[in-house]
Amino acid sequence: MTTEAEQGQDQEATQVPTSEGTSTRRSPTRRSAKSTGKAPASATRKERAVSGAAKRKTASSKTPRRGAASGRTRVKEAPAAVAEEAPKIEPRPLPRMLTRLREEVAPAMMNEFAYTTPMKVPRLSKIVLNIGLGEALQNPRAIENATRDLSLISGQRPVTTRARKSIAGFNVREGMALGVAVSLRSRKMYEFFDRLVSSALPRIRDFRGISREAFDGRGNYSLGISEQVIFPEIDYNSIDRIRGLQVVIVTTAQTDREGLRLLELLGVPFTRSDDGRAAA
Repeated sequence: MTTEAEQGQDQEATQVPTSEGTSTRRSPTRRSAKSTGKAPASATRKERAVSGAAKRKTASSKTPRRGAASGRTRVKEAPAAVAEEAPKIEPRPLPRMLTRLREEVAPAMMNEFAYTTPMKVPRLSKIVLNIGLGEALQNPRAIENATRDLSLISGQRPVTTRARKSIAGFNVREGMALGVAVSLRSRKMYEFFDRLVSSALPRIRDFRGISREAFDGRGNYSLGISEQVIFPEIDYNSIDRIRGLQVVIVTTAQTDREGLRLLELLGVPFTRSDDGRAAA
């Protein structure tokens, strides 16, 4: 309800004098802010925003929240069913030669050479297989066939070796493909060494042992094989010709005596005589 003073103010505001001395009465277009409860048009934007926010706050306080009237509380959903556990994969066993090196060879060499720590015991570092292909100058498929054979023997794809410089007498040009080679380390190295000693060398015709004089002075041994068919992985009917290969066994031994003893304990069949001939 409006007071009498406010009504008088409204009537005075509606009477507007004119140039002829008479006054006209305008119909009231708006009511006071106090009577209507709305902010006047002349109110600032900040005041209107504050009044609107107050109304929204009042309305939200009166509206009950969802679930409050029924007294229910939000229950956390149960997690999804746990998938069945995958079967456990057992780790691969260590290569037989590596186990033999740790359990038998290392203690024996520590007693024989009086090593102060097991870290000084020599071990295999890497094995390099190499096939030289001078025939590649006339036979373009020689590189492809040798790569296939060496991949079957080593279980690893070899790289192609190329000429480092030109030699006119051999019709060799720099960068020409002249062979294939592969380096074996870690597990593949021990597995190949096991197959070489256990199955490949005994298949050599008239085999009586390998020479003891093929060390380089630093404990590394070089072995020449004249036929690649001694490896069980090679099918004799699938090869184009007999090829030889070189096997270089690199060890961490400091002397040839330590390297020789390491390979002997690992089962390499050396000859019994120093002249390279086999014993009866």
